[in-house]
Amino acid sequence: MTHNHDESTPTHDAVAGDENASNESQLAAEVEQLRAELEQTRADVMRERADLENQRKRVSRDLEQLRKFANERLLSDLLPVFDSLDAGLAAAGKEPGPLHDGLELTFRQLLKVAADNGLSMVNPVGETFNPQYHQAISHVETPGAAPDSVVEVFQKGYLLNERLLRPALVVVAKHD
Repeated sequence: MTHNHDESTPTHDAVAGDENASNESQLAAEVEQLRAELEQTRADVMRERADLENQRKRVSRDLEQLRKFANERLLSDLLPVFDSLDAGLAAAGKEPGPLHDGLELTFRQLLKVAADNGLSMVNPVGETFNPQYHQAISHVETPGAAPDSVVEVFQKGYLLNERLLRPALVVVAKHD
């Protein structure tokens, strides 16, 4: 009994070749899918790194702002003390004496401590009126004063690290 191979039936080699080609195309498809997943994972990692870096920068900025303005309430509560010492110095007059000298020394020491913590005084006599830092309480005709200049300060203003803590209450020269 001899077997005759009919040309219409595939041979064992042909079937194996088709399987190999099928396996190769399947493996190529899997490799492409894995490459795509790898690229997606890389993109996700880069996005996460960028998000973490942005969050780190944001937290750093927030901490810097907290540090700069941590004393805001305390310094704001001290403003009436500054006003009282300033008024006491004005009432004591310009003549040197123990009371005047003591008030002046105390006032300077307090201003130094406040300045070391970011507080600065706004005393705008003679400057141009600036609504960002000054609050006009009246306008007066003042010969020799430039229009819109501050001619009198009723209450000094204060800045905390360049941010307005309290505006200066001022009298402004009228236009001619």
